[in-house]
Amino acid sequence: MSRETQVKDRAEQGPRNPGWAGETGDFPHLTESDVRGLEYVGLRPLDGGHPGASSSHPFHRAEKNPDAPLFEGPYKERLEKILSRYPEKRAALLPTLAMAQEIRGYLSAETMDEVAQALGLAPAYVRGVATFYTMYNKAPVGTYLIQVCTNVCCNLCGGDEVLEAFLDHVDAEPGEISEDGRFTVTAAECLGACGFPTVVQINERYFENVTPESVPEILASLRAQGTASVGQGSGVAQPATAPSDDAGED
Repeated sequence: MSRETQVKDRAEQGPRNPGWAGETGDFPHLTESDVRGLEYVGLRPLDGGHPGASSSHPFHRAEKNPDAPLFEGPYKERLEKILSRYPEKRAALLPTLAMAQEIRGYLSAETMDEVAQALGLAPAYVRGVATFYTMYNKAPVGTYLIQVCTNVCCNLCGGDEVLEAFLDHVDAEPGEISEDGRFTVTAAECLGACGFPTVVQINERYFENVTPESVPEILASLRAQGTASVGQGSGVAQPATAPSDDAGED
């Protein structure tokens, strides 16, 4: 049986596990928004809030400014909170890089040098760590960074076709910024949600059970949003998931 036939057969089977919540047990009335807590999660404070949460803020944001200063104002306060959670400054490198990317959108050589200076580390050491991890962008990206899982589970369920659909609809090559500046599409090795293939991460938001047919709807809902209204200030996209009888809006 060809891959095309397998993908078609899966599409004809109808909605699968809606993802995001799994079984709601005795609470079938809950929507995806209810489960995610979107109505009460509130805004994430730029200063990091409680020190225990200061290292866990999203760092793929729609709002970014490559020329913005680092470690000033509330971000300076957040850096101090991050440093308070580790026995030595070197151990705080990953969340500090994440904060720098949250602010500027990617990690340029100059940004890595500023992080190195702030933590008292060698610039070469910081660049070695930053270039090891694919979660750090080493070049500018669009407003929405679209990462399509193409690892085993998603690959078997049409991940390559979903990736091609995104690239075709935004009219860009992998890693490039679309002409309108909104989208960058890349392949991801694994997004850790293997029960809901194909999985796509857009900024900090997961979309489960994505098919090539659902790509235009996802992109249309992203295009309909202004940057200022995205994700309660977190850079998280808020459209519906891939079509499903059970999936609500996030």
